[in-house]
Amino acid sequence: MGRLLQGWDRTGQRSAEEMIAEARKAFFVMFGFMVVVWALQVVNWLSDYRLDMDFGVIPHDPGRLGAVLVAPFLHFGWDHIEANSGPLFVFGFLAAYRGVVRFLWLTLLVAVTSGLAVWVFQGSNTVGVGASGVIFGYFGYVVLRGLFDRRLIDTLIGLVMAASFAYMVTVAVPGTPGVSWLAHLGGLVGGIVGAYLLRDGRRPASVPDEARPAAPSDPGRADLHKELRDLGLL
Repeated sequence: MGRLLQGWDRTGQRSAEEMIAEARKAFFVMFGFMVVVWALQVVNWLSDYRLDMDFGVIPHDPGRLGAVLVAPFLHFGWDHIEANSGPLFVFGFLAAYRGVVRFLWLTLLVAVTSGLAVWVFQGSNTVGVGASGVIFGYFGYVVLRGLFDRRLIDTLIGLVMAASFAYMVTVAVPGTPGVSWLAHLGGLVGGIVGAYLLRDGRRPASVPDEARPAAPSDPGRADLHKELRDLGLL
């Protein structure tokens, strides 16, 4: 009996079961992510937001360079975290459902690009925290991933998200009051770069011979079977 590569059909596409399993894992990963963010918010609130002062990104301070990996988990208040939670979950899930490991690398990339944009270019005497830069990174990744992976469904999702949330880009330009547009722009750039670097380059172009049905034992059907294989129908 012919065998197929695990998780792939004969066209080299992932099976529906595999995609559902990845979507389930993506949901639980994002649920856990949100639990961590909200738990830190409670601790931060109880400590009078001391965590923001201790782990926020302070531009040009070498001692706070590592804060770029911590600051996305922190927020300045309840309004801040409430505004970020919905987009963070939605875009995080859409970014993660094609693979959790890839999503973790993407998160690291956009956290670094967003944080470095603040650390390098933001004016002094400021402290930056919040997940909005990561959200913009997920947004850029989701919008462009389908183009780099050449997947129709992801391209359509990207178009819908781009049309529905195009207003987000307006807070990634200079002059936006009350927000760190540099964090947003840095995250957006990181997401676009991530869509290219993390593109799906491991899809098999064709299925090996061992994945094809075995040739019929009847000699009288051998020629027909060969012709069908040559046509790519078997």
